[in-house]
Amino acid sequence: MTSVFISCPPMLKEQAQIQELAKAHGLDVTCAEVVQTLSEDALCNLLPEFDAWIAGDDPGTERVLRTAHAGRLRTLVKWGVGVDNIDRSAAEALGIAFAHTPGMFNHEVADLAYGYLINLVRHIRQIDQGVRAGQWPKPQGTSLFGKTAGVVGVGNIGREVARRLRVSGVRVIGYDPYAEPHEAYELASWPQRLEECDFLLLCCALTPDNRHLINEQTLRSSKPGVYLVNVSRGPLIDEQALVTALRDGRVAGAALDVFEQEPPAIDHPLLAFEQCIVGSHNASNTREAVRATNARAMQLVVDLT
Repeated sequence: MTSVFISCPPMLKEQAQIQELAKAHGLDVTCAEVVQTLSEDALCNLLPEFDAWIAGDDPGTERVLRTAHAGRLRTLVKWGVGVDNIDRSAAEALGIAFAHTPGMFNHEVADLAYGYLINLVRHIRQIDQGVRAGQWPKPQGTSLFGKTAGVVGVGNIGREVARRLRVSGVRVIGYDPYAEPHEAYELASWPQRLEECDFLLLCCALTPDNRHLINEQTLRSSKPGVYLVNVSRGPLIDEQALVTALRDGRVAGAALDVFEQEPPAIDHPLLAFEQCIVGSHNASNTREAVRATNARAMQLVVDLT
């Protein structure tokens, strides 16, 4: 019987479904105890005992994969869309079969990005906190209609974000070197036309070429008072540059579902800004999408082993 180690936190919350799927597929499943990710050391200790690994955002480094492969590991399925945490070259060199689950969270992540933006521009969180504190705040918001948004990455998720923005009367500029023209956005080359964008939404994969895509230079080139939303990967943003831009008012507000280091330290400077909404890398986490992706991941284990 194929033994499978699961370390993806959203998947682990659906224990009944996992056991049903394991029984149906004839898999022997072990579930990790993890909040966000396991360390390299922990993975090196655990993985050699298993034939397959369903990973979350854990560090699938060359060291981890070599150690695991020296044991029994022959199959790796990355639960979710992003694969930047997996050394795919090492997996290929070792002969570890690899797959992931793209296209499973398009609507879920797009919904949250859109929700974050509305929360930012209408100050929903601040109003809620004020009323709970016995106040009656009425901060002036910013309309979506008639504005321009830059959507970085117009793949499956970015296109859905663009569609939602267009419905609200927002003109969308899409930044993506691999994208085809589409009715939902106008294509531009990064960082051209940043001065036109009232909103910037990051929906792209993390690659070696776009780390710190948002940095001091691009923030200075952006429209003063821009709002920033990141539902992709934390390292796309130079967080110290964002702290400075928030402090100076060049960025009016930011919604960050992800950070460079997760979870962030309790004294992380971005947590001190009232105009910064923070999340827990949770954009894809709806019951429907998680259960569909769980089934897909388990099926991929069967297909690859």
